[in-house]
Amino acid sequence: MAQVLEFKLPDLGEGLTEAEIVRWLVEVGDVVAVDQPVVEVETAKAMVEVPCPYGGVVTARFGAEGTELPVGAPLLTVAVGETADGRPAGADTAGSDG
Repeated sequence: MAQVLEFKLPDLGEGLTEAEIVRWLVEVGDVVAVDQPVVEVETAKAMVEVPCPYGGVVTARFGAEGTELPVGAPLLTVAVGETADGRPAGADTAGSDG
């Protein structure tokens, strides 16, 4: 069965407590691979692409472009594993609205 995992904004550098979402690189319903960049954020020190630690289907995004999020705030959720009928999560995204 697919499990939904939450990916939180990681600590991007010494002393940084927040980052601004500059551009989303994925939509809800997209299939992502482990370490695939999913969002571009800007901190006080740099602009960086943040990779996702999970592979699966994006089920939600948190924060619009231009929103500042504190470190540890949810960025997105990803469904990983298999669906109830045994297919990998994301094998059929035809019904998604993303």
